[in-house]
Formats: sequence, structure tokens, C-alpha cells
Amino acid sequence: MTEDRRTVTVRIEGRVQGVFFRAWTEEKARTLGLDGWVRNRRDGSVEAVFSGPPAQVEAMLRSCAQGPRDAGVTNVIITDQGGAPPSGFKVLPTH
Repeated sequence: MTEDRRTVTVRIEGRVQGVFFRAWTEEKARTLGLDGWVRNRRDGSVEAVFSGPPAQVEAMLRSCAQGPRDAGVTNVIITDQGGAPPSGFKVLPTH
């Protein structure tokens, strides 16, 4: 992590699949100017990488704790920090 860029990998748990969480995450991340990706996991959680200015990454983490209207987020866990995702933000296939 550098002072001007932070990269985190997170797992978001709760009612987060079937509620447009990935599309919402992509839109929110693009609005905040973040790079990274989001995907569903077979265990029912959502996994994402967010990379960008620390304040915007922090804003994204706070937003993920709420999620879209029909979501029921119970936990946002940072599973890794660092690394450099590809430029832009993508929705990836389920893993």
C-alpha cells in the first residue's frame, strides 16, 4: 500500500447474491474511480478487489457494508491488502 493508492481484497457475506450486488458494486466503484473486480462465490458470498485513493477505497468499504436496497450484508472482511489489479473495474464469473 502506498500513500496515494490502497488495494484491498474483501469478502462480503449475508444476503448478497440475487440482489444485483455485483452490478451495484461495479457502478459504485466506477463512480468512485476505483480499479478492481467483483464476483459471486459458490459459498454465497461476494468477493471483490478495490484499488485507488485510500479515501475512495474506504468509502467503497462503507458502502459495501450497506449494499444495494435488497441486500442484507452481515459482514465485510478484508482478506488481503496490496497488489495491483488491472485498470478499470470488471464483473468476473462466479468462482
